[in-house]
Amino acid sequence: MNNRGKMSLMGLVLIMMMVSILSACSSSSSSSGSSSAPAATMAAQTSASPATSTTDEKKKPKVAFVYIGPPGDGGWTFQHDEGRKQMEKELGIKADTVENVPESADAERIITELAQSHDIVFTTSFGYMDFTLNVAKKFPKVIFEHTAGYKTDKNMGTFFGKNFEGSYLSGIAAGKMTKKNLIGYVGAFPIPEVIYNINAFALGIQSVNPNAKVQVVWTNTWYDPATERQAAISLLDKGADVLLAYQDSPATIQAAAERGALAGGNDSDMSRFAPKNYLTNPTWNWGPYYTKLVKSVMDGTWTNEQYMGSMADGMVGIAPLGDHIPADVKKLVEDAKSKAVSGGLKVFQGPIKDTAGTVKSRQAKSSSCQKFLK
Repeated sequence: MNNRGKMSLMGLVLIMMMVSILSACSSSSSSSGSSSAPAATMAAQTSASPATSTTDEKKKPKVAFVYIGPPGDGGWTFQHDEGRKQMEKELGIKADTVENVPESADAERIITELAQSHDIVFTTSFGYMDFTLNVAKKFPKVIFEHTAGYKTDKNMGTFFGKNFEGSYLSGIAAGKMTKKNLIGYVGAFPIPEVIYNINAFALGIQSVNPNAKVQVVWTNTWYDPATERQAAISLLDKGADVLLAYQDSPATIQAAAERGALAGGNDSDMSRFAPKNYLTNPTWNWGPYYTKLVKSVMDGTWTNEQYMGSMADGMVGIAPLGDHIPADVKKLVEDAKSKAVSGGLKVFQGPIKDTAGTVKSRQAKSSSCQKFLK
């Protein structure tokens, strides 16, 4: 994707923290070895018939995935592709994939072509939402599942997870490890999903280090290693000694390692890219959901629910902290993780104030962020 500019967020307000999680967006660009885009000569059908069962055994449906980037991104699409592989292995199904699909009219064309020959189509980027819905209305017998969206139809559901739980835990680690009390964040787009994850990260930091500040640089891209690297360098130049990134590549981690700073990425365990400088970061585990969803179609029990996973069900996680992170810091993170798994961790509990001191949430217990985000 083209970079549409960068801007430094000098006073990030927590006003969007309580925005509906289902309006989140997460994406990346990935390529899969399963298949390429469907041929334009594919026979047109007004609707495809989703498989339910035969007389003797349940028929295996034809499944397709639409990726915004390549699985080689090491992050967002990589994790979706790992989930696909797990589903294939458990159900004995070989799915088709189309990668590097832009969030544009091209997406609707490709989703339409897939719907002509598949029973289930997963579209794995927020920007595909309206295109997926348009196609779903044309193919009422095909099941569509969209990642991170908030629109549904009789044959279209959504799925996502509380990844802000992982962001909060990452913030605990960052808050304990910073020595300069300036922590940088490379953000993809200033949309609700990214903003509430930055807020959760900031709250995690504040819980252990109220003196630390967070500075954000926007890249306006999901997957552009060169742009992400430059954003990271700009934060390092300002004195940040710990970085986190809501991006699909490991560019931020690699740039930090060159300066001797600590960093984490997003979506998957990225420790392999800079093991000596790795902090941690939120992770996704899509395999169990993909398996469950396809099984429900085979069983005839599928519904167009808006599924929201969490650490409790394993969809959301946090990568192991780097080997060099002290034991006491690891224990703090593990204790918080245990609370998240048990349902005891409430990341966004108020009253919470924005950077101007205005109360944005009056829910129980104080968790002020006044003057926290720089």
